[in-house]
Amino acid sequence: MELNLTRPLAFIDLETTGIKVATDRIVEICILRANIDGSTKIKTQRINPEMDIPPVVIAIHGITNEDVKDCPTFKDVAYELVQFLNGCDLAGYNSNHFDIPMLAEEFLRAEIDFEITGRKLIDVQTIFHRMEPRNLFAAYRFYCDKELLNAHSAEADTIATYEILKAQLDKYKDKEIKDRKGDLFTPIVNDMKALSDFSSQTRNADLAGHIVFNAKKIEVFNFGKHKGKPVAEVFQTEPSYYHWIMKSEFPLSTKKVITSIKLRGFNQDDVKLELF
Repeated sequence: MELNLTRPLAFIDLETTGIKVATDRIVEICILRANIDGSTKIKTQRINPEMDIPPVVIAIHGITNEDVKDCPTFKDVAYELVQFLNGCDLAGYNSNHFDIPMLAEEFLRAEIDFEITGRKLIDVQTIFHRMEPRNLFAAYRFYCDKELLNAHSAEADTIATYEILKAQLDKYKDKEIKDRKGDLFTPIVNDMKALSDFSSQTRNADLAGHIVFNAKKIEVFNFGKHKGKPVAEVFQTEPSYYHWIMKSEFPLSTKKVITSIKLRGFNQDDVKLELF
């Protein structure tokens, strides 16, 4: 169905250095402008973020620091972009929570007040999630063709989850999908390691995702001023950072992981486990 537009609708997608609107930067922007007459125009631009792209992020979108080192900064292209978006409503996938706030932040850094007021904001992900709920009740009905009775009781939910996994193994047996490189593979097999690998959305070293593995399988920080830097390296050059984490409100599981990393490079007697 063609869009019923009364003004242009701009679909926006960003690739960035991370997910923190206040501190991360755009490295690539694509805007598809759907016009009232049914025509479309696409603008795609790589951008020098003026900061390093962490290895863990490069592993996701594939854009390296070398790729963008000679590209214009956001400020260089900001006026051209704001003109392209002039008079448009805005759309995207998870755009209300990420892309539009990030884009507005970049415009403000470039001293351009990108006004959102008066624009219609359409988030395709929100429509998807509200129309196709991704909760246990919906999964039980979809995979097992049953209604979940006594939902939110621990026993009923646990039994339903067990039945859903078995049904998923039947439904997706031999089903191929493409990985990020475009290669076909069969992810759903009756093997717990394979299912665990496929279930992992990130390469977390700790449960909370504060520490992650980079492309070289080295634990790096996923937050703060040392984001993207190897944990062991930071603790050697700035020992006080370890003690700050241990005294701050981080999960005990995170503190356990960073203590284990610290112990690798130091005599265990020199490191106090300050978990309690």
